Amino acid sequence: MFYRLAKPFLILLFKILTRWEVEGRENLPPGGPLLVVFNHLGHLDPALLMATLPWRITGLAVAGLREVPVTGFLLRLGGAIWVNRGHYDREALRKALAVLERGDVLVIAPEGRISLSRALERGKTGPVFLAQRANVPILPIGITGAEEAPEKLKRFQRPHLRVIIGQVFRLPERPPGRSRKEQLKANSDFIMRRLAELLPEKYRGVYREGFSP
Repeated sequence: MFYRLAKPFLILLFKILTRWEVEGRENLPPGGPLLVVFNHLGHLDPALLMATLPWRITGLAVAGLREVPVTGFLLRLGGAIWVNRGHYDREALRKALAVLERGDVLVIAPEGRISLSRALERGKTGPVFLAQRANVPILPIGITGAEEAPEKLKRFQRPHLRVIIGQVFRLPERPPGRSRKEQLKANSDFIMRRLAELLPEKYRGVYREGFSP
């Protein structure tokens, strides 16, 4: 109930307070099971995804975000799965897999945190594990402008927020001779490069190489 009430309110706020632009809506699949990955620029990202995506979403979030005003409230509202950073959180992974196995939409930032450089950092292997274990497709979403939004809003300026929805994809199979560990890393980079394809050059970070200028 609260989620259904909050979403129209968020949409209204974004339309009034920001220049919110969504590209690639035609790439949205009918629904889950689906793993959504995005580049993480700031605390505004969960609300932006909640307002943009047509389904109810469940996200994985670092446990410390529970105490962040507004963001923590929205994450609790969306039924976030809290992850304890610094060790293998088996319980969080179990809950995340349960979301996918019941046919719903799970959202995760492959970098595992807000980017300190405001550009893509090296991806973690958690999304690879979840996508392979649940055998689900992946939807990449690029975000720009969110890193500047708090300061611009404080100055009564309307930040330009872009949400770029890419095409759904599945991870490639492990080729002969490659170890599971090597494939995990390769597939993690594969996910991050699909995100990089959606973003302007300055947001690509460690994944800048391999793209035409």
